[in-house]
Amino acid sequence: MKEIHTIPGKSLLLNISFVCLNLAGVVLMVLGFHDNFEEKAFLFRVLGTILLLLSTAGLIVFRGRLLMSGVARVLVGGLFIVSGLVKANDPVGFSYKLEEYFEDGALAFRIKSWFSAPEFSLEFFMDYALMLSVLICIAEIVLGVLTILGGKIKLVSYAMLLMMLFFTFLTWHTASCDSFQKFTDRDTYAMSDPIAVLKRAEAEVNTELTIVSEASSVLVVDELKMPQCVDDCGCFGDAMKGSVGRSLTPKESLWKDIVLVYLVGWIFVTQFIIKRNTRKENRVFITASMLVILFFSWVFGWYFPVFFGLASVFGSLWFLNAGGRYLGNYYGSTLFVSGLCGVLVWYVLSYLPLKDYRAYAVGSNLIEKMNDGVEGEYESLLVYKNKKTGKTVEFLASSTKYRSSKIWEDKDWVYDSMIQKEITPTRIPSITNQFNPFIGTDEVGAYELKLDSVALKMDDPSITEISIRDYVINAEKIVLLSSKSLDGANWGNLKKIKAIQKACALKSVPFVMICSASRERINAFRKKYSFTAPIFVNDETELKAISRSNPTILVIENAVVVGKYPYRSTPSKEGFITKHLD
Repeated sequence: MKEIHTIPGKSLLLNISFVCLNLAGVVLMVLGFHDNFEEKAFLFRVLGTILLLLSTAGLIVFRGRLLMSGVARVLVGGLFIVSGLVKANDPVGFSYKLEEYFEDGALAFRIKSWFSAPEFSLEFFMDYALMLSVLICIAEIVLGVLTILGGKIKLVSYAMLLMMLFFTFLTWHTASCDSFQKFTDRDTYAMSDPIAVLKRAEAEVNTELTIVSEASSVLVVDELKMPQCVDDCGCFGDAMKGSVGRSLTPKESLWKDIVLVYLVGWIFVTQFIIKRNTRKENRVFITASMLVILFFSWVFGWYFPVFFGLASVFGSLWFLNAGGRYLGNYYGSTLFVSGLCGVLVWYVLSYLPLKDYRAYAVGSNLIEKMNDGVEGEYESLLVYKNKKTGKTVEFLASSTKYRSSKIWEDKDWVYDSMIQKEITPTRIPSITNQFNPFIGTDEVGAYELKLDSVALKMDDPSITEISIRDYVINAEKIVLLSSKSLDGANWGNLKKIKAIQKACALKSVPFVMICSASRERINAFRKKYSFTAPIFVNDETELKAISRSNPTILVIENAVVVGKYPYRSTPSKEGFITKHLD
């Protein structure tokens, strides 16, 4: 007789209990490997393992697999939608994170080391980082919607499992990356390149650099290098950092992905018994998944995912019922959700993220963002090792327990090492010293600057560069034009920008531009566009954080960002005067 699978299984009450115990076991296992619960780690791991084994056995015996996979579908589907949306909200930022992984000393060093392939590289993908960013965001959202609706669940379960295994590999790489572990990297230089001459000379004295081959046109060298460890996986973009105050640590990100792999695993192994949702099941699954999305929206301080999730799910259901012969299926639903995501991505790429989590968002106080870092606290622990058993014990160097133990007098114990234990993790300020617009003193005269902070320093001949960092944050009002790349910017609205600059001059409001370019390139830009505003240089990384749009106008009053305009939304002179200068 064919086995019939239902949500209640053999006993709904027992299976609900087993599901709760299973999730509790997962939580205990995660806590057991978290640094904050080190003292109870063994207890949590044992209890977590017992609960997982017993509850899994109970779910199998009482046929509660469908119920467990249903809970997994709600959790995974909701989280996939939220995760995809916070990245789709800022696909450019996510592409920057992908570029970090594609750099030659990042993810590629694993392949170089494991397979002795020093020539392997992922840098080819850097040119496609934005496209991959968009595709990953849309794929997450589509998979989340289909998981909730039970559509194409076999295909979806395979896709989700492969995606999560890949993401878990990335977070494992991030969590286990040792910045002091060297790897062999192979580089090829044209003989006409001055670096080739330097490498040839360096190879004679540097044992970590070896010339592999040398020809009339190219030089091939192997060199021991240190990896570029990525300290943040970018799983939720800037959302956690901007809302909670910090991102997940690499270890936390790894465990987050391990839990997701576990939940996706339940969906995968039960794919053959999961059917298309009935109307009643749709009401249950949609309601439950929206509660999951609502929870994460509350965490991130952004409720748009709830409305987007509802639009995606109900739009998909409408296509199933009214899509006709060709679109009345889950492929039609996929097309609809992809189109909805495409509109969102087009908008944020054309303008700015709907929700700006970065330090330069409208309403941010730059002074507060410069001082919201936390200095870490650490303890020095002395490690002693038992010569007979190999057991180790740790003592706080300044503790009474260490002094009273007099372990140094015990011949069975020997001093092993000293380690630093983190008590309070260091948190870097939201705005670091990378925000430091400067200009060479030899260039000041060309702009006829009348900034007080500049005038005060011009008498000191030892100063070759002048920073306006303090001037910006202390100004009663200042207008900044930010451009992360002069060549890549859209200057179609430069006429409006120059009109705003003149209006600021009439109102005695400073108007300055900051960019990342050589002085030669800046002078060429000024000449080409007859641009007279003073232009300061700043690190490109910080300019990328200031705004994803290139260029962008920022209005800052008493260190608070009160206006932010991407190039497509450059206001008219009259509108700008009314809003910011009158």
